[in-house]
Amino acid sequence: MPSHQNTYSNLFSKVNVEVPLLDGSTRRYINFDNAASTPPLDMVQQVVDRFMTYYSSVHRGTGFKSQLATHAYEVARSKVMDFVGADPRHHTCVFGKNTTEALNKLARRFPFTPQRNIVLSSGMEHHSNDLPWRAVAQVIHVGLTQEGELDEEDFDKNLNQYGNQIALVAVTAASNVTGFLPPIHELAEKAHAVGAQIVVDCAQLAPHRKINLLSFDDPRHLDYVSLSAHKLYAPYGTGALIGHRATFEQGEPDLTGGGTVEIVTLDDVVWSSPPDREEAGSPNTVGAIALAASIQILQDLGLENIATHEAELTAYALKRISHVPGLELLGDPNPERASNRLGVIPFSLVGLSHFLVSAILGYEFGIGVRSGCFCAHPYILHLLGLSATEARAVRNRMLSGDKSNMPGLVRISFGLYNTIEEIDDLTAALFQIAKGEYSGHYIQEKSSGEYRPIGWEPNFEKYFSFMPNAT
Repeated sequence: MPSHQNTYSNLFSKVNVEVPLLDGSTRRYINFDNAASTPPLDMVQQVVDRFMTYYSSVHRGTGFKSQLATHAYEVARSKVMDFVGADPRHHTCVFGKNTTEALNKLARRFPFTPQRNIVLSSGMEHHSNDLPWRAVAQVIHVGLTQEGELDEEDFDKNLNQYGNQIALVAVTAASNVTGFLPPIHELAEKAHAVGAQIVVDCAQLAPHRKINLLSFDDPRHLDYVSLSAHKLYAPYGTGALIGHRATFEQGEPDLTGGGTVEIVTLDDVVWSSPPDREEAGSPNTVGAIALAASIQILQDLGLENIATHEAELTAYALKRISHVPGLELLGDPNPERASNRLGVIPFSLVGLSHFLVSAILGYEFGIGVRSGCFCAHPYILHLLGLSATEARAVRNRMLSGDKSNMPGLVRISFGLYNTIEEIDDLTAALFQIAKGEYSGHYIQEKSSGEYRPIGWEPNFEKYFSFMPNAT
């Protein structure tokens, strides 16, 4: 049993909430959808509440509140830089909405040339680390092993073939589907050997493992990393891009307006130095402060301790759910290797739609999971072993408005607060579903593929309203 589970779960009061079930009862909600987003740490909310007393517009305000807010915002930036081992002499940290925005910004600002205009990516990427590059460069996708890990031989083959044409390697630090951890520093060394740079999507990794950019003198260093606060127990709408300051000192920012300039005349503009020139308009000061607060808490807890705790949860879950009749685990099903991956587990139940399994878990057991393709369509198609012909048929059905047979999986993903007992509850629920022992009658919506119980829907107004003081 994880030795830290009580300590960690006590850091989250908002996870202990009763939700309505199909049979009219209520049950404590179990959230196994942490790879998508995480609830706030209580201490993060407390920091935000303290700051709101002094909230004001940052930069250039002369009042005390504005000066304090500016100070807090820039301290938050420094904490994020420290979190990833950035050197303020060479790196900058740009705040934005999330990792998706960060990677889009880098795609628009990266100095591609006619000679170097290839991005070497992989087939396991989240769409956010794939689609932005397609818009600005030629993207070559490295192959995967049958289990879904990066094929390093194919990486080397493509690196050798395209060498001096590759401007950037774009790879995830941790898969949001299987939890696999590509060897990012080894890939970085190989990229640098051919004169390319590397950007690493750290959205999934950041809450679970230490990130270290390393010194520019180290051939294994990372050039750019991105992360999102909503996956770091601080869901207040902020993300960060950390990377080469020099990249953002050249050219025009991708968004222009207030806060990006030193001086403007009717016929000239002098842009500010980074990061200011990259943060157009009033920033999300509260979000930045929440992110920094969460980072401080996770560092105090010890990312090594967090990794150990989550590996224990993962190993236990792999052992327990593997006995469910008809359940197929994808990725690495071996609990002995749980420490070499994140706590993200995809699976399917033979004969049952992933949409239906996830619906029953939610409506009848109060367990939140995610189903579908997890914004990683090519990866899911690979894991499921669909041929190119089958993939085209799927595409055509979806374009016609029919998602009822959309390929996909059910995914459970662990957060800091999850417990052994919750895994036991999930396992019991999956056994019942596999045996057909569920009570609801479900109908599928073709346009979305999702299942809903016939004759019942939750009364959301009872649980949340925009009216002040509503209960």
